[in-house]
Amino acid sequence: MLVQSEFFTEADGKPVAVENSGGRGEVLLVCEHASRRLPERYGNLGLPEEALTSHIAWDPGALAVARLMSKGLDATLIRQRFSRLVYDCNRPPDSPAAMRDVSEVFRIPGNENLSDAEKSRRTTALYMPFHGRIREEIAARRARGQASVLVTIHSFTPVYFGKARSVEIGILHDTDSRLADRMLEAASDTDLYRVERNEPYGPADGVTHTLEVHALPAGLLNVMIEVRNDLIADETGQGVAADFLTGLLRESLAEFPR
Repeated sequence: MLVQSEFFTEADGKPVAVENSGGRGEVLLVCEHASRRLPERYGNLGLPEEALTSHIAWDPGALAVARLMSKGLDATLIRQRFSRLVYDCNRPPDSPAAMRDVSEVFRIPGNENLSDAEKSRRTTALYMPFHGRIREEIAARRARGQASVLVTIHSFTPVYFGKARSVEIGILHDTDSRLADRMLEAASDTDLYRVERNEPYGPADGVTHTLEVHALPAGLLNVMIEVRNDLIADETGQGVAADFLTGLLRESLAEFPR
């Protein structure tokens, strides 16, 4: 695509990556905020290193957890390769949150006063290929008779605007709560994590966009998972969380008729 060839350098590579593309499991994992990398053309967007490594740039630990879950579930994983600072692929193009000029306490100088042309350029180069790849994967699986359960993996900061968050794992859903209901029921007696419904965000915050676009219209079982990022800051925490979530999904999905 011409726009992509003009947008990315050779060193940048492609905007979306697929791991375990031949996975035979029914779960299709998506990680929209997997990377804090910026395309070369944007430099550092005028941000200090503190911001570029913080949660405003990506979801720390989310990709590591998603990769472990991919192995445990033999699940294909589709992930974004660039920071949400340039375009948040879990937001539609008309959302102010797609290309923020302020995120929590940080101004983002490189996103201020964006022209319509620049917004369109980012949408075409980042958002469209990402969601196009998810759409293609679901269609290919349907064609070969492989079911798809859409599961998106995220992390969240333990302190937001100075307020501590007590929730440790959020099980999020939009209008289809079937899988979320089962997972919350299965997790109700755990002592390992504090698990809550639609926390620390919910559909009213616009965070279920990927589920809305790909799962709801097709009637696919779906859920969005949020893990507090201090709990998955190292390999041990990532492994514990991935094992817990993999088991939770297996137990919950076993209750649905095939």
